[in-house]
Amino acid sequence: MGSHSTNMRVKLPLFCLVLEAITIVLFAIFVRYDHETDASAWHQELQNNSKTNSDNDFYYRYPSFQDVHTMIFIGFGFLMTFLKRYGFSSVAFNFLIAAFGLQWSTLIQGFFHGFHDGKIHVGIESMINADFCTGAVLISFGAVLGKTSPVQLIVMTLFEVTLFGINEFIILNIVEAKDAGGSMTIHTFGAYFGLVVSRVLYRPHLEKSRHREGSVYHSDLFAMIGTIYLWMFWPSFNSAITAHGDDQHRTVMNTYYSLAACTLATFAFSALLNGEGKLDMVHIQNAALAGGVAVGTSAEMMLTPFGAMIAGSLAGIISTLGYKYLTPVLDSKLKIQDTCGVHNLHGMPGILGAAIGAIVALAATADIYGGGMDDVFPLIAEGKRTAQSQALYQFLALLVALAFALVGGTIVGFILRLPCFGSPSDSECFDDSLYWEVPEEPEHIAVRTEDPEQQTQA
Repeated sequence: MGSHSTNMRVKLPLFCLVLEAITIVLFAIFVRYDHETDASAWHQELQNNSKTNSDNDFYYRYPSFQDVHTMIFIGFGFLMTFLKRYGFSSVAFNFLIAAFGLQWSTLIQGFFHGFHDGKIHVGIESMINADFCTGAVLISFGAVLGKTSPVQLIVMTLFEVTLFGINEFIILNIVEAKDAGGSMTIHTFGAYFGLVVSRVLYRPHLEKSRHREGSVYHSDLFAMIGTIYLWMFWPSFNSAITAHGDDQHRTVMNTYYSLAACTLATFAFSALLNGEGKLDMVHIQNAALAGGVAVGTSAEMMLTPFGAMIAGSLAGIISTLGYKYLTPVLDSKLKIQDTCGVHNLHGMPGILGAAIGAIVALAATADIYGGGMDDVFPLIAEGKRTAQSQALYQFLALLVALAFALVGGTIVGFILRLPCFGSPSDSECFDDSLYWEVPEEPEHIAVRTEDPEQQTQA
């Protein structure tokens, strides 16, 4: 076990416990239950006959929260287990990041979206939003997977969650763009933030660890578990905080068809791009999910089912091409070592999703939306914006997300380069044994019999 790992005996407990202590103090000062969670406030509404228990938002939002929560902890966690010697770290560091990120994002997002009378009021929707923020950090984690210490990851989470909250507030509350499923706020921001951090942390001698960067049969199978969970629950991810009724129903449906079309496009191009016509599991694990990203902005809009299928197909094609041709170029030419290929799954599909959202916004009319315009494009309904100006603001929101990702990722990347955070050496990357007590592999013992043809190995 190298010297880098022994540093964690002090550094990891110190960072975990100090940050948790600070978070607890801030929760004690600022965080309170919202009116649907507080015993006194809720029962006052019941006594006034203005609400019944079935009206509590918990019963509408909790199923979606559970789906999103499953995506964060199981979907993202297992998707990253493809590395043959890094399965413990992939799942468990994902767990660590998410556990800290959801607490810190409750504070950061609360200051921007739920701050009333000097307090942050939290409920089921703030829990969903905290998971969304954590999702952006986990996307960035994919770009630096295997090349960073757990302390670096905690520090990255601390800063990225803070930047995410500011970026999201500007996009949703100042620019007033629509982004229900987070194509811009979650996927584009998370991907390019991680890519820039990876570039700043570039390792010129990573070939010393490249032999551990690949997968084996069972590690790809575990990663496919993550893919299936993400694929199944992505409609909930995109629709979790949309308005009840037709908006949420439409968002689920558009995501559902986009993912299905994306999967077929991914299988088709994976076989097409291979000279022998064989499928590449990397493509299926990742590119088949790009359809969920590509409709994140437009899923609540009147995209139409066939429009969602077109978006999903384009996303699958772009993502598969990215894994085949673009990832090697980013590594060799631009010195961006993108371990999980987040540029192909989240970055390019995120930009595509933002563009689709702007195009669909441009086509918004009163004839198409009717009274539903109030939910989807309230500023157009109020006459404060035209469809054309809303489309321009959608593009502006994309630029804001990219700016925060590129500038913020650069600054945070240089912070993470500080020696005190215990970065692994170039020869120790992609290896669980650096940070974990790893069980020994079972030995293969020859079993001898009198019949030479029956000799086996246990």
